[in-house]
Amino acid sequence: MNRSIVITRYARALVKFVREGGQGDIVCSEAETLVKSLHAVPDLQRMVTAADDVVTPFEKKKLLQSALGNRMSPDLSRFLTLLNRNGRMPLVLDILRDFTDMYHRSVGIRKAHLTTAGEPSERLLQRLKALVKQKTGDDVIIEVDVDPSIIGGFVFDIDDYLMDASIKRQLDIIREQFIERNRRII
Repeated sequence: MNRSIVITRYARALVKFVREGGQGDIVCSEAETLVKSLHAVPDLQRMVTAADDVVTPFEKKKLLQSALGNRMSPDLSRFLTLLNRNGRMPLVLDILRDFTDMYHRSVGIRKAHLTTAGEPSERLLQRLKALVKQKTGDDVIIEVDVDPSIIGGFVFDIDDYLMDASIKRQLDIIREQFIERNRRII
């Protein structure tokens, strides 16, 4: 079966399960923590997604539980047991990532990404949240990255919309215009 179909089905099933059980916010928070941990520690990711003859299903679950500070909700624990039983642990990172996105959408929350040259002001974050709320009616969670290479301004990415108000982009535009004008002269 197609990998993306499997990931989507498991993520959708977990959303439905936690919404019915009323533990969605808790499981979503734990899933986000696990996704960050698996990205931050490549060895952990390799061990959790390894074949069962390398790391047993019980050990995989214990590794994930330790990433949560040895506290895991019963709903997430049952779900991980299901993934282990069905041999889907190699997909756990993608399933949890899709789950968090689907869960947030189901409760009216969008995820956005903000890149700035320095730490963004609280005023900028509030203005962006208000803008998204006004345009979509949804709340927004903004993940912030600091990237000095954009020189100044910001890059805001939400869904299929990208607002690049960085100094780097403006300089690139000026450079392209300068090159184009000089081609006409020669």
